[in-house]
Amino acid sequence: MQKIGNVLSLFDGLSGGQIALKRAGIDYDQYYASEVDKYAIEIAKKNNPEMVHLGDVTKWREWSIDWSKIGLLIGGSPCQGFSFAGKRLNFDDPRSKLFFVYVDILNHIRSFNPDVKFMLENVKMKKQSLDVISETLGVQPVFINSASVSAQNRQRYYWTNWAVTVPKDRGVVLADVIENGAVDRDKSFCIDANYFKGGNLKQYFEKHRRQLVFSGDGLCHVGDADLNGHDLIKRVYHPAGKSPTLNTMSGGNREPKILVEPDKWRKLTPLECERLQTVPEGYTEGVSNSQRYKMLGNGWTVDVIAHIFDEGLV
Repeated sequence: MQKIGNVLSLFDGLSGGQIALKRAGIDYDQYYASEVDKYAIEIAKKNNPEMVHLGDVTKWREWSIDWSKIGLLIGGSPCQGFSFAGKRLNFDDPRSKLFFVYVDILNHIRSFNPDVKFMLENVKMKKQSLDVISETLGVQPVFINSASVSAQNRQRYYWTNWAVTVPKDRGVVLADVIENGAVDRDKSFCIDANYFKGGNLKQYFEKHRRQLVFSGDGLCHVGDADLNGHDLIKRVYHPAGKSPTLNTMSGGNREPKILVEPDKWRKLTPLECERLQTVPEGYTEGVSNSQRYKMLGNGWTVDVIAHIFDEGLV
């Protein structure tokens, strides 16, 4: 087992980085974390009592740590300003500006340890913002969809100073993850921090957001929706029969459609979200479901991070 010295995790959340290090078999001396969400801190400490929380990342100059012993810096700076699901204020969003705090800390560590390893994660974004991050860090990112290792479509960029490949598809589908019910797709829509609010059919079928689970164990054609286009895209199925054949087409109303009666659908459970993020089952237990959804939606797909660490740190 390789040892990398001390680890500093910024925007640590539920400490998915620590789970990934252990899963990849990477040993470290001390794990330092910067986080401000009290519920995420509570869960991280419950599962990793030996870790040290440092507090607000903007106050990093006040931290009393040995910077020369930091061998790995990781973090996923807040993405709200970059996300296509938000207002896309980019670096005008104060949360997205925290990227430059990450850079300041990285440069500070390099003044003590020029060979420090680093990894930064963030969402799909405009090319202009992507280029700013890449040029500032001096490396190009690798683009990975969590769907390769889990049952969730979660597209993210990862910047590292070592070579990273896209993990091989493990063939995990949403039906493998849910506790009960039926689903109409192989991969879940991306879980976000507001998933605790639940979804609705309009969001699900028109905006492709907020994954839903339906009652029944299959689908059968019961009628046609009032849509323009080929008969195939108008078909509506019922949870009493078999699923239609899934094809490679997406968007444009081409996905399968389900007839749903009142109270015949639900949102994913916290346990199912843990499975989608490849977080150990029960890891987030101990706080309200709303807080569990929030920290899981803000977190990493652990097996993606473990794959990245395995390629550069083992």
